[in-house]
Amino acid sequence: MKTINPLNLFLLILTLCISASCEKTGSDDNITIYVTTNNGSQNLDKQTIEFSNNSNMSSTTIMLDPTTRYQTMDGFGAAITGSTAFNLLQMTQENRIKFLKDTFSPTEGLGHSYVRISIGCSDFSLSEYSLCDTPGIENFGLTSEETDYVIPVLKEILEINPELKIMGSPWTPPQWMKVNNLTDLQPFFSWTSGQLNPAYYSDYATYFVKWIKAMNQNGINIYSVTPQNEPLNRGNSASLYMGWEEQYEFLQNHLVPQFKEASLNTKIYLFDHNYNYDNIADQKGYPMNIYDAGIDSEMVAGAAYHNYGGDKSELLKVQSRYPEREMVFTETSIGTWNDGHNLEKRLIDDMREVALGTVNNGCKAVIVWNLMLDSERGPNREGGCQTCYGAVDIDISDYSTITRNSHYYIISHLSSVVKPGAVRIGTSGLSDPGIIHSAFENSDGTYAVVLLNSAPDSKSITLDDGNKHLTYEVPAGSVASYQWKKQ
Repeated sequence: MKTINPLNLFLLILTLCISASCEKTGSDDNITIYVTTNNGSQNLDKQTIEFSNNSNMSSTTIMLDPTTRYQTMDGFGAAITGSTAFNLLQMTQENRIKFLKDTFSPTEGLGHSYVRISIGCSDFSLSEYSLCDTPGIENFGLTSEETDYVIPVLKEILEINPELKIMGSPWTPPQWMKVNNLTDLQPFFSWTSGQLNPAYYSDYATYFVKWIKAMNQNGINIYSVTPQNEPLNRGNSASLYMGWEEQYEFLQNHLVPQFKEASLNTKIYLFDHNYNYDNIADQKGYPMNIYDAGIDSEMVAGAAYHNYGGDKSELLKVQSRYPEREMVFTETSIGTWNDGHNLEKRLIDDMREVALGTVNNGCKAVIVWNLMLDSERGPNREGGCQTCYGAVDIDISDYSTITRNSHYYIISHLSSVVKPGAVRIGTSGLSDPGIIHSAFENSDGTYAVVLLNSAPDSKSITLDDGNKHLTYEVPAGSVASYQWKKQ
């Protein structure tokens, strides 16, 4: 038997110990950074660097304060509309799964974790329909848009990220449930506008329950719903006007009781519309009016918002009056009207107003509109948006070439480092109007910071958690996301 020289054995053990120590120290003393610049030179570029060993004397320090705690985050993502699902299913399976892994995987990708889908048609579905077009709630049933498009895509995403949260929102009830107004109560057979006939409040609540159960039977758990997409918008191609008093009555006396009777734990979010309540005088403060009326607090978690009118400061007003109520941001769009393909402009504006703007004003989720549209802004249909871009656009000539737009970047910069269950925490130190940031403590024992440098020059920024610090040159016109293990 060959013997090992004691000196060689000692050196081997020493080498292994040093190697193990270095590996451990490296993982604990490194910070992961993602960077996107508005000039396109960096696109979610990922790097890992070490913390600084020297003392921190920087005047540009962002000091984390985990003792100051704000909202717990639910997640970030985009809508899986009928159009999005259609486009995804035109891709080869290999290319589609790669894109979905890159987007949704919490370990191999960017960790998108929350999506929104329509209950029935939307303005980006493949046709106009409800889930009960034949009068009588007993005629409820999923359509091919759900079974052939949306559900198969959701199942693929859930294979990649089983913790995905899904929100459902209706754009319109079945036409036979609509009336022209609440005075005349005349039948209103149109997908656009109209109001919900109070005689069908109970049936419409049953419609929600049946949909949640049907999706569950297909392996899709519904985390949350809103009673109506944009309830103050009469003009969308699929729409319904539902003033706050109607929504209160429908929820309090019909939807909430039926959810409880069916033992559903699906969250309900009010409103789902613009900060300015579409400037309708008697609808100002829409969700607060419903809170004031005494809406059930067990099932109704809070309210959802869009940014097509008004200012995000409305979020703080609502939060100051009702700090116990949750807020989520559920829709924003880019398109030809706001120079949606101009990353130089949109990355900065969308990060400031949508991503960091809503999170820093109390929202626990951020969801943008279509995840994927094609290079002709479709599929779209008459009456729907003809000028919208997706978070990504896929080239219709090959269903392979993908262009990532600002909405993909802003969601990914949040989701890549801020995980569901993270708590937004306080910071102190740096005061620079060109720098906007948000800091978080993840449940896995890591810190995260997402930072926007909107200035025309690079900025040397120091992050300090009280035990470790890093000084990093943040490029001009860029977003940087950081994640590291706390000591």
